[in-house]
Order: sequence, then structure tokens, then C-alpha cells
Amino acid sequence: MQFKNEVEAVDALHQSFKNIQAEIGKVVIGQDEIVKSVLIAIFSNGHCLLVGVPGLAKTLLVQTVANVLDLDFNRIQFTPDLMPSDIIGAEILGEDRHFKFIKGPIFSNIILADEINRTPPKTQAALLEAMQEKAVTAAGVTHGLPQPFFVLATQNPIEQEGTYPLPEAQLDRFMFNISLNYPAFTDELTIVKNTTSNKTAQLNKIISASEIQYFQKLIRDIPITDNVLEYAVKLVAKTRPNSEFATAEINNFISWGAGPRASQFLVLGAKCHAAVSGKYAPDIEDVQAVAEAILRHRIVRNYRAEAEGLTTEKIIRNLF
Repeated sequence: MQFKNEVEAVDALHQSFKNIQAEIGKVVIGQDEIVKSVLIAIFSNGHCLLVGVPGLAKTLLVQTVANVLDLDFNRIQFTPDLMPSDIIGAEILGEDRHFKFIKGPIFSNIILADEINRTPPKTQAALLEAMQEKAVTAAGVTHGLPQPFFVLATQNPIEQEGTYPLPEAQLDRFMFNISLNYPAFTDELTIVKNTTSNKTAQLNKIISASEIQYFQKLIRDIPITDNVLEYAVKLVAKTRPNSEFATAEINNFISWGAGPRASQFLVLGAKCHAAVSGKYAPDIEDVQAVAEAILRHRIVRNYRAEAEGLTTEKIIRNLF
């Protein structure tokens, strides 16, 4: 991609983002903020965890994003009997009496990890090596994954029976934890109208893998002022109980705060949020716009917070 300067490149990103949103909006109705968050994670080279009850179009959203972005897409349905080799692939004995590696479904640009908490830790760990290293190891050989590579995992918050909750260290690998709610009444009318007829939307491919990689590099080049950087890092530091920046509320209601990865994602997320909103540098509002999705799964409430009905989101908003 050739642009005269970075300002022109940011304008192109802003325009592409609007086109992608409009295209996805043909199929996914009324989830604008969710779509925006997923795209920000993709342009920031991060992974997403989508949490919502069944039937809120989580799978449809991920499939639609993959279609519009002209990327390879694979869906892995997580079940209690899924093995690591079912995801990453396995060595098999070929006709020529030599072992060869047969690639698993993880060799794709976008992976939909459906109901990731339904599979045992052994299989979750196989996916997490891929998320962190962008490579998988089988029989001692490391295989690189196609770039760009994103994991969009879904989780159902209602049923906890027969599930294996992701440990904190694994949750930390996800840039965003996006919470999906029921659609508004007017949106639901449109959804039902569209999905109970023969109407099908034609989706156009808006952007290619190489363009996404270009924009990922561009976002890292976006300048950030010292006061915004300091605000982002201080916001994360405030979530840590008994630290120098912790508020009384944090000391009373939080047992564990966010780590440095949260600060990195806040800065990257703010840069990307600014760029897709047509700005050339992030400000404090951009940090706040991505803070909830980044901090939600990184701070642990204690029993007192749960007893008083204090949500994680409210605690985060009180830090602004």
C-alpha cells in the first residue's frame, strides 16, 4: 500500500473501517459497538473473548467479519473430549514410510473458538500457545501460523456446569472481553424480519490480509502524548489493591488488579480507537473508550463486592 504520508494512511484506515462497519451491518443488526471493538482488536493485533447468552449472533458476527476482511476462517467447536491434536494437527505415517505433519484447523487467519470454556485445560493450553507465539509445536517442530492471526473466542456465561473456566493467565492473553447483551426491540424486529424470509445479503470483501498487516504497523507508529500515556498506565496501576495509586474502593472490593499487559493494550487500543475515529493521536477519551473491555477480565472482585452488587464495570468507571 502506497501513501504519501502517515496522515493519508490514517485517513485510509478511517475510511476502510467505516466501509467494513457498513458491510457487516448488512448482516449483523444493532451490534455497532461490539463490531467496533472486534475490529479495533483485529487492527491492534489482539484476540477477543465474546461473552453472551446463546442466540446473540456471536458466531454469525465472527463469520461475517472474516468474510468482509477477505481472510481464511475456521470454526472450532470446543467440547470436553477435544484433544490438542484436533486443533493443531498431528504427525501421521505417510505412504512413503515417513512421518508428515497434517495441519489442524488452527492454520487459518481467523479462528472462532466456540465455547472455549467447554474444553479441558490441556486443549485450552494448545490454543493459547498459538495465541501468544503465533506458532504451534508438534513432535518438536515449530510451525508458523498464517498472518494475520486472530482468535475470537466465545463463552456462555449462564451454564457453569461441565465447564472449565479459563485461568487468569489465559484470560490475560485476550485483549478485549466483550460483553454482548440482548438487542434493542427495534433491532430485534429487523433481525426477525430479515432472518425469517429468503432475503440474503451480498457481502463485499473490503480489505485484504496484507492491508490489515500494514494498518497494524501503522497503529503502532501513531504518536501518543506523555500525559495520555501516563493516564493509561496510571489507570491500570489504580486497579491494584494496596498500591500507591489504589483508591479506597479498590482496596475494599478488589482482590487482584490488572498487570502490565493491560497498560500495553490500553495504549494500543486507544491509538486504534483514535485512528478509526479519524483522529491522528489518541486522547484520554480514547483510553476510556477501550478501558472497560480491556480491564473487565483482568481485575478480580472479592466477596464483599459481589455481596454489595458492585459490578466490575462500575468499579472501572469510578476510576476514570
